[in-house]
Amino acid sequence: MRFPAPLHPGVLIKRYKRFLADVTLDTGDTVTAHCPNPGSMLGLKEPGSRCWLSHADDPRRKLKYTLEVLEADGALVGINTHRPNALAEEAIREGRIPALSGYGSLRREVRYGVNSRIDLLLESEDRPACYVEVKNCHLMRTPGLAEFPDSVTTRGAKHLASSARWCVRAIARCSSSSCSVPIATRCPRRRTWIPITPRLCVTLRLQASRSSPGRAQ
Repeated sequence: MRFPAPLHPGVLIKRYKRFLADVTLDTGDTVTAHCPNPGSMLGLKEPGSRCWLSHADDPRRKLKYTLEVLEADGALVGINTHRPNALAEEAIREGRIPALSGYGSLRREVRYGVNSRIDLLLESEDRPACYVEVKNCHLMRTPGLAEFPDSVTTRGAKHLASSARWCVRAIARCSSSSCSVPIATRCPRRRTWIPITPRLCVTLRLQASRSSPGRAQ
């Protein structure tokens, strides 16, 4: 992903109180950065991990640095929850996701169904529309495996049910964790979800059992 300015490399000292992280920059300075991630970040917040911060010159900000990227198990993981949609859009526009390439237009935050919005809507005159729901993965209990979600999410279950009803073919899920893989709605037995959010897992299985091949509306 292209950031507005170069990131500042450093080493994570600790992440605490959910939204704070102490970091020793490569310059030798120690700073407290904003951690824009409300999840547990299990497996991604080990002290001594390499990390990268962005810097803001806004005088109204108390914390000038923001934690953007952490290195975990040899992979770079974007932990800023405000970045995934822009990251996915950039990757699609540059043709980095073959399954999502070739569409004539891309729109963000498009209303569909009942009180729902899709993160990205891809449209073209010669094919059905493609509804893309973007999820960032911030949980790693097994090296090399990125998981979602990392906390209980009733909102996630609602989005899953809405997406499955609207798009019975599949929902493409992208992640800014380079060690992860896309997750489709036709994966009814992702056991890694069960201990964290049973409702989401039940919803996933229910929608998978109800779905049948068809066209996105």
